[in-house]
Amino acid sequence: MTPETVPPRTAVIGAGMAGLTCAAALRAAGGSVTVFDKARGPGGRMSTRRLALTEGEVTFDHGAPVFTARDPGFRAQVALWTQAGLVAPWSAAGEGAFVGAPAMNAPLKAVAAGLEIRCGVTITGLARIGDGWVLEGPDESDLAYDRVVLAVPAEQAAVLLVAANDAFAALARSTVSAPCWSLMLVFSRPIETELRVLDGDEVIGRAFRDGHKPGRSGGEAWVIQACPAWSRDNLEAGPSDVATRLLAAFETRMPTPLPPPLSSVAHRWRYAQPEPLALGALWDPAAGLGVCGDWLDGGDVEGAWRSGVRLAAQLNAADARP
Repeated sequence: MTPETVPPRTAVIGAGMAGLTCAAALRAAGGSVTVFDKARGPGGRMSTRRLALTEGEVTFDHGAPVFTARDPGFRAQVALWTQAGLVAPWSAAGEGAFVGAPAMNAPLKAVAAGLEIRCGVTITGLARIGDGWVLEGPDESDLAYDRVVLAVPAEQAAVLLVAANDAFAALARSTVSAPCWSLMLVFSRPIETELRVLDGDEVIGRAFRDGHKPGRSGGEAWVIQACPAWSRDNLEAGPSDVATRLLAAFETRMPTPLPPPLSSVAHRWRYAQPEPLALGALWDPAAGLGVCGDWLDGGDVEGAWRSGVRLAAQLNAADARP
């Protein structure tokens, strides 16, 4: 863009790692960007759940419990976050594992700073009007944009892409994401075990002692994540039933009876773990339509970051052309 050029207005739908990374890179290049997300705050599967108890506030990384940094570019970004105190290594989860500090959403909160983000807004459709797009769904008057970026799970992207791009919609429909039930537990006293991470079985995928992660406080807090098969078999079960059964499965793995839980809350991630396509990102320059997300690159946190970076680079390159 030249100094006289008005930057195209870009709407990014999805405020997880991919969407925020893409939006921040566009904004850093001088772009006009608005991010939309149906949740109450940014974070996606790196969101943090907070629980206020009389004993103090407890936090749960109930989506992505840890992440790795193997890609050179993402390693450099994680090094910057580490220097800023936003992430920390957690060797209990394996070599090269990191967590956000003091909560998993800490790095994303930093990425989101300075961005225009509208949370609690569900986009239900895209309409092509002239050379731009109109976002359908929310009761707002200013939803016309030159370009749209979708940064949501494949199954949700497929619905929005039906009337926008047949080829992209077909790719999204071809991607299947495994669900995951997560149980957030707080106990009245410490559990008699040295474990920080519990490996899975036929019910539990993995369990994480969140209260012992770097920078955490707030007592004996655990996140129990059910394995994909169990989550799929119990996808429509009630949260209270899921909580009871996962707690029972967890107790069978402990050396002594568990103390009474002060809180037990189950959360269903319907689209938790995609079978990713090795495409990086999707971009239709003629229509001004892009797609990014972990389902296009790796299926994990760093894959989401790579996808957002790649798509932003394509959009910024298009803006730089005379």
